[in-house]
Amino acid sequence: MTVGTGTFPGEPGASGADVEVLAGGVANAGSVVRVGDEVRRPATGRSELIFTLLRHVRANGFLGVPEPLGFDNQGRERLRFIPGDVAVPPFPGWSLAPGLLASTARLLREFHDAVRDFVPPADADWSTELAHPGGGPLVGHNDVCVENVVVRDGRAVALIDFEFAAPTHPLHDLAVLARHWVPMETERDARIDGRSGFDVAARLRIVADAYGVPHGRQRQEFLDLLVAGIHRGGAFVLARVARGEQAFVEMWERSGGQGRLDRRRAWIDSVRAELLAALDAPEGGTG
Repeated sequence: MTVGTGTFPGEPGASGADVEVLAGGVANAGSVVRVGDEVRRPATGRSELIFTLLRHVRANGFLGVPEPLGFDNQGRERLRFIPGDVAVPPFPGWSLAPGLLASTARLLREFHDAVRDFVPPADADWSTELAHPGGGPLVGHNDVCVENVVVRDGRAVALIDFEFAAPTHPLHDLAVLARHWVPMETERDARIDGRSGFDVAARLRIVADAYGVPHGRQRQEFLDLLVAGIHRGGAFVLARVARGEQAFVEMWERSGGQGRLDRRRAWIDSVRAELLAALDAPEGGTG
């Protein structure tokens, strides 16, 4: 999905017809562009490390991540553009489709299967802000929000924006996906992002089933990680708000601020037993 076209400074040889500013993201808003069949985005000190990760999973047959192409003459990352739609707030109705939710969970499972044998360089310096606090056995995405999934024909086909990839617990990675995609919100707060009319317990069950979380102890662990993540939630944004980063200040205010965090924490505790019953109900039922 794009938000505007035109000729942009520093894009030599690119006509207005083949340069687009890509929507999504907060920190990099307005600075990620499509040039023909490539995406150009600001590089970081971790770009080469992330490229190594992406090349590994692609070599293992998982093509649902961007193909790294190196760097341009401005030092930006170059990635092969993946055709499709990316939902951004206010989220369109199609982004709540149960089939899309299931395919997103399956896509994450396929990524995890492809990344399990990845051995990071000894000096790997990951951004661990969004990863499981205790690390974990594989390098996960850690930020599978709605804006970081490419969709075609109602199905999730690719994960993008790996800047928070880091060693993590796979069920933590799945819990992050669930928090954003179910979404794990009161309906009042979900409406802020354009979403309503969803059944939280049923949609959380879809996530666990599609990923293949075994019944019993692992479903309990999945829910525990989800609840713990919600109670930790907000630290990432609040740190940037405290530093005065304007994009995050605006997002914080627009999304409901501290009140929304407090409501989410109280709500998840109030529905925890209901969610566990739905997760571990016999197949074909949610309670």
